[in-house]
Amino acid sequence: MWPVGGPAHGNVVMSGVPSTARVTRTARRAGCTSVSARTVPEETPIALSYGGTTHAVMMGTPADLEDFALGFSLTEGIVSAAAEIEEITVQELGAGIDLQVRLRDAANTRFEARRRRLAGPVGCGLCGIESIDEAMRAVPAVADVNLTLSSGDIAQAMRLLGDRQTLHRETGAVHAAGFYIAGKGIALSREDVGRHNALDKLAGALLKAGIDPATGAVVVTSRVSVEMVQKTAALGSSMIAAISAPTALAIRTAETAGMTLVALVRGDEFDIFTHPKRVTVGAARHVA
Repeated sequence: MWPVGGPAHGNVVMSGVPSTARVTRTARRAGCTSVSARTVPEETPIALSYGGTTHAVMMGTPADLEDFALGFSLTEGIVSAAAEIEEITVQELGAGIDLQVRLRDAANTRFEARRRRLAGPVGCGLCGIESIDEAMRAVPAVADVNLTLSSGDIAQAMRLLGDRQTLHRETGAVHAAGFYIAGKGIALSREDVGRHNALDKLAGALLKAGIDPATGAVVVTSRVSVEMVQKTAALGSSMIAAISAPTALAIRTAETAGMTLVALVRGDEFDIFTHPKRVTVGAARHVA
């Protein structure tokens, strides 16, 4: 792991667990039955541990794991910058993968205080009213930068993200999250069986690449839940565009955060639910 813009350091051990598997299936097509192979995505328990203690376990695709650890740490408010992480180690276990994250002193002190605050009276961890408060945590207001996308940009962003979904084309069963910059296209994208995981992996990849999240929009191939808005705001992007619909809580949260929420992007058609000032009428800017 490394600070953004700085040299690599720490011990990062990459996973050798495959992201897909070949299985035998009986297919029914056009009134006929045949037995053949199909590629499906792997779904693996991935633990995120800090200071040797597991904080969360997610079911996810065992790929881009360093991005996942970094992005999750950022979007969940454990760190505010990549430089607060000293080391990430990917450990393969019998039944899954453990992402061991070592925080620098100040971030670790802050995280330990948070963990003590969220521990229930009987040591049950994230439970009861405190976990509800955590789930409904305040979302930081996004920077009111001079970011606008045309209607053509939004349609183009979703189309270009589709072009990058190599794992989905192979399996038909994963989500994608991408970062679109007008005139440049999809700068980075990540895929995962979980939509939150895909967004976390994208967040980590953006930090590693040193790309300013305020310069573009997050584009996702899923519905927009409140967690997707929370994570996009924590990342620092002021716009999210999705192929499916948002929840009411996601809309209210985006409105409060000053974020533009665009959803139901299907071809040239879409709905703008909050802060429409960032969306203009016009063709997409040319992507080199």
